[in-house]
Amino acid sequence: QVQLVESGGGLVRAGGSLRLSCAASGGDFGGYVLGWYRQAPGKQRELVVSISNGGITNYEDSVKGRFTISRDNAKNTMYLQMNSLRPEDTAVYYCTRGTDYRGTYYPGYWGQGTQVTVSS
Repeated sequence: QVQLVESGGGLVRAGGSLRLSCAASGGDFGGYVLGWYRQAPGKQRELVVSISNGGITNYEDSVKGRFTISRDNAKNTMYLQMNSLRPEDTAVYYCTRGTDYRGTYYPGYWGQGTQVTVSS
């Protein structure tokens, strides 16, 4: 059974940075699409960014230029570097492993989530 574990969340002031990590066990990242979702209080969960096995990325508009996703298949680890954080980035962030079908990402496995709180 694949297990995903996020780390790196916390409290940061607006304009600050955080780096989230996601480590997999019981399965590999290689060959799969990976993604970060987030869910803010009272809002639906949204896909923040995905990355293909070949490194092609797809960012949600509000994070373009501020967030950077990366992956290290050899270490079965994924990262999300978040810069210029805003209060509206406050959410629980989830890492996922999944597949892409006709341009749509379908997550199959989820981590437990890590809280990111950005104060104004």
